[in-house]
Amino acid sequence: MILNDPIGDMLTRIRNAQGVRRETLSLPSSKVKKTILELLKTEGYIADYQVVQEGIREMLRVRLLYGEKNQPHIGGLRRVSKPGLRVYVDKKELPRFYGGRGMSVLSTSQGILTGREAYRRGIGGELLCYIW
Repeated sequence: MILNDPIGDMLTRIRNAQGVRRETLSLPSSKVKKTILELLKTEGYIADYQVVQEGIREMLRVRLLYGEKNQPHIGGLRRVSKPGLRVYVDKKELPRFYGGRGMSVLSTSQGILTGREAYRRGIGGELLCYIW
């Protein structure tokens, strides 16, 4: 199956898995997805992820985090820059999403970074998504 927006597909799979309170989900693997999942792991939005081999394809197995009363740690995911409409931000326009409690993910010249890290480094880039 050919996807036009693999990052959007990943975010939708995470959103749908949390909607039915699944502990794990599988995604097709790519470098960008691994980097975004690593950011989610370090920020405490997911428990862990691992790369598994299923036949000839690499898949990412993601373990989701839930808090007390079975509430997911990820309150929401929103794709900003899409294949049909790219959104770029300058270092002066970096968003502080959800009152600073959320996280923005940017693709910069120095790799994929959180909005906070891009602000510290003084660089802008393509605004991929918001996670809160």
